[in-house]
Amino acid sequence: MKRGPIPDDDDSVARKGKVVTTTEEWPELLRCTTTKPPPILLDELIEEILLRIPARSLVRLRNSVCSSWRTLISSSRFAKDHLRRSMAVDPALTDPRIAYYSSWQKYYPVIGVFSVRSVFENRPHESTKVVAYEGRLLIIGSCNGLLCLNDNERAMLWNPCTGFTSQPLEIGRIFYVCGFGYDHVNDKYKLFLVEKKIEKSGGSVTRIFTFGPKSTWRTIQDFPYNEDTLMNTAGLFVSGTGTLNWLLCSGRTSFVAVLSLDLVKETYSQFPLPSRDSDDALCVFPRLGILRGCLAVCYETKQTHWTLWMMKEYGVPQSWTRLAIIPHHPLLVNPRSSYALEPMYMLKNDVLLVLSPSGKFVLCNLNDGSIDFPSIDSSAAGIPQLPPLSHGPGGWIFHIYHESLVSPSHFGLPTCSSSQIRLFKPTLSLKPIHLVNNISVESITLLPGDVK
Repeated sequence: MKRGPIPDDDDSVARKGKVVTTTEEWPELLRCTTTKPPPILLDELIEEILLRIPARSLVRLRNSVCSSWRTLISSSRFAKDHLRRSMAVDPALTDPRIAYYSSWQKYYPVIGVFSVRSVFENRPHESTKVVAYEGRLLIIGSCNGLLCLNDNERAMLWNPCTGFTSQPLEIGRIFYVCGFGYDHVNDKYKLFLVEKKIEKSGGSVTRIFTFGPKSTWRTIQDFPYNEDTLMNTAGLFVSGTGTLNWLLCSGRTSFVAVLSLDLVKETYSQFPLPSRDSDDALCVFPRLGILRGCLAVCYETKQTHWTLWMMKEYGVPQSWTRLAIIPHHPLLVNPRSSYALEPMYMLKNDVLLVLSPSGKFVLCNLNDGSIDFPSIDSSAAGIPQLPPLSHGPGGWIFHIYHESLVSPSHFGLPTCSSSQIRLFKPTLSLKPIHLVNNISVESITLLPGDVK
């Protein structure tokens, strides 16, 4: 039985069962069936939803939805709430990334950035991609999604996720100890430098700059050790403690302590490292790192394996806990290197990312003892003079940061987009830069490129 068409002017046909045959009838049908206006979400509910979205996605939403969302996402309060939630509840909201540069800046005038999670997820089939930002700049440190950059005479803060930077801060002196971190009690970001005096008498001066609209340099208590005593001259910031941390050695034959600077009180303290076996070779220097928000250190033990320790309660020596033993592997060992593994990042499933003495990134599964060598495609940097990042040595210096919405404007600094203006004007002459790893090179300052 064939079904005949329903005439459009037949009022006897019930609307409920009517077959719509043309698009012209859609508005009429909607008017007949829609009895309530669409629901309107309360502002408080919208904010709660947005707080559960990753920082990188919020940056895209900020400029593409509406002015009220732009105002909310750009606010200092929202950035702090999002950061607080991501740190305490859902770390996936702040994608961990690694920013790196080469101490051979003459040949590698960029800062590279790649995702830590992609290193874990892509192995071994797909290479992790590197995004390059043009500029011969040093990275002093990272904190709450901000990178503190330096070109010898100036420093600035840069959020690679949002693309905002602060105006350059004049430093004007050579420094050999440095650090960048957050004073969580007073809600202040601070830059720490130990500078060499220009006067003939020599010596050094220790200063702290608190970032803000009216802040200036202040001289504080002298740094208690010289550069020859430190294994890392860039202080390692431990979030939640407000501290910068350096690894101390004694006569380059033994290791005695971690030196800590409290950025709240601006005072120093120190605590011992975990004990080592008496027959361990002391000529292989341990490496400090941050794992799951805790200070970590890695030793070489008996020239057969590495021992990884984690400090469960900051500043309490009794809380050093042995986390893992990682056997030597031919592709991990470098006879010419005097350093142990460097712990970088660890997932909840106990897969650990480390930097080996051979300069390679390695994924170590602490549950079954397996290791993997992830592929990192650094060809986007376009520097043929240096080997690819996955091949190992290249004078690389790495900093892990977590993406956030924190902007220098939130604490009173003039800001600009790194895609719109030149941040550091090129200098006209080559000048030596004293790197955080005690290597001096010559460099011309260029610019961070457009943020993708």
